[in-house]
Amino acid sequence: MPENKFTRDQVKDKSLFSKYEKKIADKYAPKIPKVLETNRLTYLSFVWTLFILIFGYLAKENIQWLWGVSAMIVLHYITDMFDGAVGRYRETGLIRWGYFMDHMFDFIYLNSILIVYAFIFSHDSHILLMAIMAVFSAFFINSHLSFSATEEFKITYLRIGPTEIQLGFVITNILIIIFGTQKIEFIIPYVLIAAIVAFIALLLKTQKNIWDIDMRNKRKLK
Repeated sequence: MPENKFTRDQVKDKSLFSKYEKKIADKYAPKIPKVLETNRLTYLSFVWTLFILIFGYLAKENIQWLWGVSAMIVLHYITDMFDGAVGRYRETGLIRWGYFMDHMFDFIYLNSILIVYAFIFSHDSHILLMAIMAVFSAFFINSHLSFSATEEFKITYLRIGPTEIQLGFVITNILIIIFGTQKIEFIIPYVLIAAIVAFIALLLKTQKNIWDIDMRNKRKLK
């Protein structure tokens, strides 16, 4: 595997906020306390995920605990934004480790939020939530398989990336707190339909891109 496989040049992401996030991360990475090394910032993702599950379980009895879930989402966003920037600034060399652990924890973190919704929504929605989890997992799989084939890592689609999705979770939590679960639960089937349509469109685009790469390489061999 080429050494440059995991460099920032392979990350092709242009979400709504990515430009501003990069500026903030690069500007403030030097000011992050020394005790917070890049690996510790990555490990904190597991801590936020654990508390998301705890607060989500408590939200079954008191929906106000969703504020705690939202706070953990914000903390995860902050540490996730800075772990790579700190690593690059301090030249820790944890490129492959960071790639593996960061995305593994992100996958667990995403599913923990969907588990929270399974805690607070009715049993009738559990199958739909499992289906949404499966589709979201398919997005992850697509990103990493595509990365293997194209050497370009992409987790942003139609300018919607992890930041925008996390913002959507926070907004959803606020709406649930204000209006209750019953008035919000009806959107779950529509979220599933939208996710399936988006994934099919992404799959078609990804396979075409890889097909074109194969055809270009084939022409070069002639």
